[in-house]
Amino acid sequence: MASSIISQYHSLKDNHNLHHLDPYYVHNNTQILRSHSSSTSISVGVLDKKPHFSDTLFAPRNLSPCFHFLDELCEIRDLNSVRELHAQILKMPRNKGGSSSLATIDETVMRYYLEFDDFVSAIKVFFVGFTRNYLLWNSFLEKFGSFGGDPYEILDVFGELHKKGVEFDSIAFTVVLKICLVLMDLKVGLEIHACLIKRGFHFDVHLYCALINLYEKCWGVDRAYQVFDEAPQKEDFLWNTIIMASLRSEKWFDGLELFRGMQLSSAKATGGTIVKVLQACGKLRALNEGKQIHGYVLRRGLVSNMSISNSIISMYSKNHSLKMARTFFDSMEDYNLSSWNSIISCYAGYGNLEDALDIFQEMEASGIKPDIITWNSLMSGLLLQGSYKAVLANFQSLQVEGLKPDSGSVTSALQAIIELGIFNLGKEIHGYLLRNKLDHDVYVCTSLMDMYIKNDELHKAQKVFHRTKNKNICAWNSLISGYSFKGQFSDAEELLNQMEKEGIEPDIVTWNSLISGYSMHGRSEEAMDVINRMKSSGFSPNVVSWTAMVSGSSRNKSHMDSIRFFGQMQAQNVRPNSTTICSLLRACSGQSLLKKGEEIHCLCIRHGFIEDMYIATALIDMYSKAGKLKVACEIFGRIEGKTLPCWNCMMMGYAIHGHGEEVISLFNKMLKTGIIPDSITFTALLSGCKNSGRINDGWKYFDSMSTDYNIVPTIEHYSCMVDLLGKSGFLDEALHFIQTMPVKPDASIWGALLASCRNHKNIMLAETALRNLFKLEPYNSANYVIMMNIYSALGKWDDAQRLRDTMVAAGLKSPGVWSWIQVNQTTHVFSTEGKSHGEEGEIYFELYQLVSKVKKLGYVPDISCVYQNIDNNEKEKVLLSHTEKLAITYGLMKTKGGSPIRVVKNTRVCQDCHTLAKYISSAENREILLRDGGRFHHFVNGKCSCNGCW
Repeated sequence: MASSIISQYHSLKDNHNLHHLDPYYVHNNTQILRSHSSSTSISVGVLDKKPHFSDTLFAPRNLSPCFHFLDELCEIRDLNSVRELHAQILKMPRNKGGSSSLATIDETVMRYYLEFDDFVSAIKVFFVGFTRNYLLWNSFLEKFGSFGGDPYEILDVFGELHKKGVEFDSIAFTVVLKICLVLMDLKVGLEIHACLIKRGFHFDVHLYCALINLYEKCWGVDRAYQVFDEAPQKEDFLWNTIIMASLRSEKWFDGLELFRGMQLSSAKATGGTIVKVLQACGKLRALNEGKQIHGYVLRRGLVSNMSISNSIISMYSKNHSLKMARTFFDSMEDYNLSSWNSIISCYAGYGNLEDALDIFQEMEASGIKPDIITWNSLMSGLLLQGSYKAVLANFQSLQVEGLKPDSGSVTSALQAIIELGIFNLGKEIHGYLLRNKLDHDVYVCTSLMDMYIKNDELHKAQKVFHRTKNKNICAWNSLISGYSFKGQFSDAEELLNQMEKEGIEPDIVTWNSLISGYSMHGRSEEAMDVINRMKSSGFSPNVVSWTAMVSGSSRNKSHMDSIRFFGQMQAQNVRPNSTTICSLLRACSGQSLLKKGEEIHCLCIRHGFIEDMYIATALIDMYSKAGKLKVACEIFGRIEGKTLPCWNCMMMGYAIHGHGEEVISLFNKMLKTGIIPDSITFTALLSGCKNSGRINDGWKYFDSMSTDYNIVPTIEHYSCMVDLLGKSGFLDEALHFIQTMPVKPDASIWGALLASCRNHKNIMLAETALRNLFKLEPYNSANYVIMMNIYSALGKWDDAQRLRDTMVAAGLKSPGVWSWIQVNQTTHVFSTEGKSHGEEGEIYFELYQLVSKVKKLGYVPDISCVYQNIDNNEKEKVLLSHTEKLAITYGLMKTKGGSPIRVVKNTRVCQDCHTLAKYISSAENREILLRDGGRFHHFVNGKCSCNGCW
């Protein structure tokens, strides 16, 4: 150890002017001070605005009789008179008076030197004449600092005295090492250590501890471990020091192992050490070790130590043992404010707000007034629970109680504001922060940046970022995330480069922000490139990384990419979380991938996700959109404590299947539970009404939105009403409704009217709708096709051709039409464009046989669904090529045992295919589920669930 420390010291030593401490002896310590003071002369000056010491440690006390002349000395008024006094003291014999008198004399001299800013002289008395006592030495250091002394001067004088041969004991070296620690001056500390080793100096426990603290802070805890291992005898103080050093360096496991060794050596831990090792147990989720330390506290009778008791509560809390935390709390004989705060924080941190509030009331009843920590704990719990308005109410309450919000309470309030979207209040809080100079707290600034980013005010987030001092990685990540979220990837990458130039390395949150941004904007290739860069930087993509890929692809309707990324995630043994599962189920819902959705359902059961409310809601959505409404209902029925999204999801499931009555029934049940509907609830209600032709109910619920629930209808609600009126044949009412809307109609509104005009063959209103659609979305070819079909159905071939020519001139093509079906985990696509199916011949043969069969049951092809100017026989042949017919036929060919046929189509099913599907379901005794766009047709025994309302 000695040789290694010396060699390491020499490797650090550079050309700077270090203190030279080569050991040699000089004649007489006191001569050094006499040489400094003998030339002084007496002069009288005026002392202005200098502190006096009448009530301090250095105030004169009962001097020895041999110094009776001090009482007769005139009042000291300047530095020269201090020096003269010091010179006379040095001439007096030092064997008179006793040690306490000598200490008092030295204190007096130092007091005067400090008073007149002669710090060097004060330091020399400090080192040479002062009594060797840690308490008094520490007091001097405090007074030295209070007078504006520079600690570096102490090291300079120490080096000068040592060069002149002054001998120091371990107490002096310990104090100097402590000063090195304060100044973070490792080089001087290393020089002292090396010098002491070369001299064979005896190290006492205080010297070892000073070295441990210095090395841990300035050189790393591993060097501190070396010093500890070198100590021949390990006293209690040394054990406590090395454990605290280990825990300060966040070496939680090492700290617990050292504590174990301390117990085996029968050394006793201080209260501070016990508090820290309990914190380590919380950090490591080391419940068993925490219980053992709890037992150690009981054996030593330290339960009355409030800091230790509060740490035990916190330890159990962080180990998810709320019951044990409460049991211990209830067993305590005395409580202080920290005790109450610990147990309140315990419950609030896990969302048990009812218990937290009960304890809060008990605390107030016991006469203890809550402080800012109490309120912050409650606000954090409310935030975790999603009670955002309650967070702001508590933020106001703590101010009413006369408390000043700190960074913790402001951060909670800002996060609640972000969730509620009341950004004007957030700006008011920003003003409060500026007035009270709290705007430099990095955590507050990060929340402010997040608020401005969510409010689409990125420029203000930038200003907050640039004002923030001592930016940590969280602040950088927040702005990088903001740029990525807004799609400003060049700015995000530039900020990443700037961060690296300033010496802050990107962490996994940085990389995940970029991955999420690229993926969310449909740029999955760039997102994968970031994952590769991340790996090159030494990070492994985690669950957040892969969830961002899955979620982004799902959001952009690249559902198969979502499933592919999930496969890569599994291949790398990354365990999914609830967010991953929800995103994946959303992808399965969008593509109606029932088999894959069922696999994920099984995965949820295996990983214990099935009780998660978000996943249960996503399962309801997936099964509803995959055509298994019955399974969705069963999952919904098993959920306890249903949330509003859960009710909304089940209502929408009934709505897309055309079960309007069930939607209304479910809505009434929800109201009885006390849950208040939101705008999504009314979207589900109106969708249920339009898909089942319930006009009166539709008007009733549309009107009740504003009158009964104070909900302002959105464009989506207006679109539902236009669709409901139009499909029911009330086209004039639909147009009047559009013309009197308080919001400007968008393409969804006019598109709904145009589709209704196709159903009812109303050319006049259709042309009105089309003119508006041309203004809103001139390049949407679907609008041209619908209008051409209306012209063709009414025999207006010239108008249809004119519109087709216009479409071609605009460079537009008819949108592709496709249907698909899954058979044995393989998706079979039937499209009007691209490659034909490999078994096309067999499919057409089987379809021809089916049509012949159902014609005998009364089926008549509806040639009006063919919008081409050809003869009727050719029209019948064209009808056979409709993609949904081919998909249904293929399903009948390849699936046996009466299993349902599930087909998905990207456009509205035509009247002829709808009629044929009813006949096939009856003739083949097969259930057929056909999803077209946003709703289902469920064909059973010759009937469809839509009842003609589509």
